[in-house]
Amino acid sequence: MFGIKKIKVPIEVSARHCHLSKKNLETLFGVGYELTKMKQLSQPSDFACEETVDIQVGSKKIEQVRIVGPLREQTQVEISLSDAVGSGAVPPIQLSGELNGTGSVVITGPQGTVELSEGLIVALRHIHCATSEAGKLGLKNGAKVSVKIGGERPVVFEGIIVRVKDDYDFSMHIDTDEGNAAGINKIGEGFIVK
Repeated sequence: MFGIKKIKVPIEVSARHCHLSKKNLETLFGVGYELTKMKQLSQPSDFACEETVDIQVGSKKIEQVRIVGPLREQTQVEISLSDAVGSGAVPPIQLSGELNGTGSVVITGPQGTVELSEGLIVALRHIHCATSEAGKLGLKNGAKVSVKIGGERPVVFEGIIVRVKDDYDFSMHIDTDEGNAAGINKIGEGFIVK
């Protein structure tokens, strides 16, 4: 426990999406192409784009996967385990951005196709926390905590990695499978219990 004070944490369900490198963006959409911001996401640096791509995961094609900006150094596709059912692929559950040894995926856009030997993951559940807030809450970067969610389908998620960065907004991210298990559609809340 973090003292006697419970720490309430907003919870967001993160659906399947794709982060692109500049090189892969230009292969998929054309040289000089720039992403079109559709809406701001909760993390100050992130935004959902108008653009979507189709992905091939093993034998399964998933259409209209949303791109999330801004551009990254390395392309990454995040899906749920349910997305991979029947595909023959078993994407690893890993932290976003840690792509060594991850799954292969084929991405198709209006101007071309990118075949990646690495870059497909099921994102490990995690909590974003600003550096200034982490100290007040007793949270440290890389720590593992558990979060209890109430409601009609109460559940405790364990092994949640805390990610601390100056510009993070305090929230926990889970995928659609985990959201469904907890009865959370898009947004919910829980309490850090250890």
